[in-house]
Amino acid sequence: MNITLSQCFIAVDDHDKALSFYRDVLGLEVRNDVAFEGMRWVTVGAPSQPDVDIVLEPPLADPNASPADRQAMAELMAKGLLRGVIFATDDCDATFERISRAGGDVLQEPMDQHYGVRDCAFRDPAGNLLRFTQPLAKA
Repeated sequence: MNITLSQCFIAVDDHDKALSFYRDVLGLEVRNDVAFEGMRWVTVGAPSQPDVDIVLEPPLADPNASPADRQAMAELMAKGLLRGVIFATDDCDATFERISRAGGDVLQEPMDQHYGVRDCAFRDPAGNLLRFTQPLAKA
């Protein structure tokens, strides 16, 4: 039996801002853009990983959600507490420079971690935590 990752979901409160970041800054390709019942889902992915999709979804993808639930989700999103994604990169420092120059919200500059990676961290326009990791060369 072979199990692989197919899709992951990131909640965003403004799909156009999210697209500007994920497509224009990170270089992911847009694979799908669907509207349904007043909501929108945009699928992006790395050209080098055609079988893995990242779905940029509404914070509460339920048209029947109560106003209280919508408010609770908006508050969690504003605090950056909904999702986190870790991307792999072959050059952490260059990735950091590219995202920083584009105005990315820096949380951590590149640093070597004791668990064998060099990484940096940003928040996307919706406040989601994004880490970019590069394996450290083995001694």
